[in-house]
Amino acid sequence: MRGALFGRVQSPAVRRGALAAMASAALLLSAACSGDGDGDGGASGRAAGSPTASGSASPASPSRSADLPPEKGSAKVVSTLTENLKSPWGVAALPGGDLLVSSRDEGTVHRIDGESGKQTLLGSVPGVSPAGEGGLLGLAVSSTFGADQLVYAYFTTTSDNRIVRMSYDEKRPAGQQLGAPDTVLRGIPKGSIHNGGRIAFGPDKMLYAGTGEAGDTELSQDKESLAGKILRMTPDGEPVHGNPEADSVVYSYGHRNVQGLAWDAEKRLWAAEFGQNTWDELNLIEPGGNYGWPEVEGREGEDGFIDPVAQWKTSEASPSGIAYAEGSIWMAGLRGERLWRIPLSGEKTGEPLADPQAFLEEEHGRLRTVVSAGSDRLWLVTSNTDGRGTQQDGDDKVLQVEVE
Repeated sequence: MRGALFGRVQSPAVRRGALAAMASAALLLSAACSGDGDGDGGASGRAAGSPTASGSASPASPSRSADLPPEKGSAKVVSTLTENLKSPWGVAALPGGDLLVSSRDEGTVHRIDGESGKQTLLGSVPGVSPAGEGGLLGLAVSSTFGADQLVYAYFTTTSDNRIVRMSYDEKRPAGQQLGAPDTVLRGIPKGSIHNGGRIAFGPDKMLYAGTGEAGDTELSQDKESLAGKILRMTPDGEPVHGNPEADSVVYSYGHRNVQGLAWDAEKRLWAAEFGQNTWDELNLIEPGGNYGWPEVEGREGEDGFIDPVAQWKTSEASPSGIAYAEGSIWMAGLRGERLWRIPLSGEKTGEPLADPQAFLEEEHGRLRTVVSAGSDRLWLVTSNTDGRGTQQDGDDKVLQVEVE
């Protein structure tokens, strides 16, 4: 079957019909567009977009299940948890509700009290080499954090991107609470652009990572390279039984720059990635799937490639983090400076229940990361101090958002 092989892919119609079953079985740059990996507007040379999202929607059935989300939702900022963060990037929620936040350019990790917003410096991560879009990127806490107190980080060094884990001891003095990094996976190609960087533990307790093609587009189709991929590995960095190839951590390929990973209520994996000049994408991931870059961008219906579930003009999105809450995928936009809601229909094809809906447009600047805060709440992190945004008083911030 296609979901278990790196082979020729079936037609879009057949592909859609098999998508959910395969996903649940296991759970980008040319010189002409420098800097677009993180959604910079003018520097990227991207085509201007209309103010309307271009994600397709399936018409709602009059008899749709009552537990589906409403076609139209809402999102409002109800509080500012903390502010004056410097180049925040990765966010991981601790048991109990506090947050860990990484600084891309400073290479540090802070703990944010989930109620008071108080910031405590855990420490600096040795070996981080910030440059361009690289630096200290994604964070994740172990799926067995209560027992092992391990924090995982994805970062750029002088030679590669890598994933490490560090012990966390909150009883030690501030600034000295992180242990020495233990390398989990090394050798992910690095570049001044397209370093990917999002990591997360899935419902299967395995570690997933989204990578970029580091500006070398051909790496995305090279299954021997870790660039332009979604990776799945054990907490020790080893290939997982059930991966498309037994000796490889590569889970899907043909990606340009993946910075958003999230699972829905059915444990299906979703990923957001940056397009080049035309389409940003939200993809429903199946093991072994080829998502097309650099051969295709957005929906082209070509045999051999999986089309995105939804797509946006690059001026409207440039997506980074995504989260699942209240029956929808929520996607943070950098260049688009808005929060997108994609209501899920429950269809096996993954098609949205209705057109994607935008909120908070140009109200808080660039939006980097979004994390579920439980029930109808999200944590939303701005990104205006990374050299591309327009910094305002208090930037950068962690906002609490109430959603429906």
